[in-house]
Amino acid sequence: MTEKPTIYAIDFGTSNSLLAAASAERTFDPIPLDPDAPDPTVLRSALYFASLEDAAFGTAAIRALVANGFKGRLIRSIKRHLPSKVFSKTRIGYRQAAIEDLIGAFLRCMRDRANRHFDTDVRRVVMGRPARFSNDDSEDRLAQERLMRAAMRAGFEDISFCAEPVAAAYDFAEDLETPRVVLVADLGGGTSDYTVVRMGARGFLPEDVQAVGGVAVAGDAIDGALVRGVVAPHFGSLAHYRVPFGANDLDMPSALIQILSTPADLTILDRDRIAEQLQRIRAGLTEERERPALDRFIALVEDGLGFTLYDAVEAAKRRLSHDERTEITVDEADIAFRAPATRADLEHVAAGPREQIVASLHKTLNAAAIRPGDVEILCLTGGTSRMPLIADAISHALPNAAVRRLRSFHSVVNGLAKSAREVVART
Repeated sequence: MTEKPTIYAIDFGTSNSLLAAASAERTFDPIPLDPDAPDPTVLRSALYFASLEDAAFGTAAIRALVANGFKGRLIRSIKRHLPSKVFSKTRIGYRQAAIEDLIGAFLRCMRDRANRHFDTDVRRVVMGRPARFSNDDSEDRLAQERLMRAAMRAGFEDISFCAEPVAAAYDFAEDLETPRVVLVADLGGGTSDYTVVRMGARGFLPEDVQAVGGVAVAGDAIDGALVRGVVAPHFGSLAHYRVPFGANDLDMPSALIQILSTPADLTILDRDRIAEQLQRIRAGLTEERERPALDRFIALVEDGLGFTLYDAVEAAKRRLSHDERTEITVDEADIAFRAPATRADLEHVAAGPREQIVASLHKTLNAAAIRPGDVEILCLTGGTSRMPLIADAISHALPNAAVRRLRSFHSVVNGLAKSAREVVART
């Protein structure tokens, strides 16, 4: 390759991550990061650590967990923890690792693979970030600071940020021929983000962005709601127990059900502490028939099988977009179960997240001083935009908007590459 990039563009996502690049003269398409993935340009945001020095990412992370007999740590949705003030470190083997270390290792893997692909050494990057990591300003700042430190650990020295929905607008801009009011909705795994922009044939300038907003609710929250509503009873959520010398029947602690229903928490928890708590509940069960369910929950925690569970849940969610009913099935021996699920179940459990996503849309429009009926084009991108019940709710909120679908996984990273080229041009 005679022409080489001087800056990378990274879309580090809750579920998937991509990398493109730019120079002063051009942008480069997203590169193959995972040769074993259905789309090699899409690297699943899965991190496996046998130790801090022995890590695997993407498709290889899941294989490594199995190859090592389910020892080590398989982590998903780690991006969700960036704004958390209570989570800063987790145990990897016998050592504590900061969240910046874990994400930094993942980003270093992306950078190393890109350097090999382009046969160069790039130390500049434009990182995508949600419109809001958190509605709390201090948590939002903390998340970006942590992501900055993670990028530095990955070997980057010059780091810029671009809001992901703004990046998606960059990707769309060249397709527009006449001036329009455009709303870009980037609906991913961890966040639902919006950009309102007045866009013309020339694209748009920073001052054309009327508002950027979002909420930390998206596909993961719907997956978790489906677990809580349909799957959790197979893991003892309805069990009752008594403590030693106690006379009262107690419900399964809500904190444990919350962990089960939150994919980000389930793969980062303190296994020994939670397993010990579940063992005590199991010993005090008031009904023997609940024992197999508690055994599943204990195995889920001890063997780190949260990724397996949520893969099955996400697959069922996708099927319910076109099927009236399906079955959530896990065949892994120690947690095996089958749970029927219907589209009505999905619509019921997704009602809360859907309401929050639409409320954030209206908040963003209010910030832009634009009425819903004034939006002329709605651009949808991100994996969760493929869910009809979410996409339809957003389009119904914008009665006069023509719907355009951007590339679900590539629009943000392509827009980040265009932003990266502008960064190079300014320096």
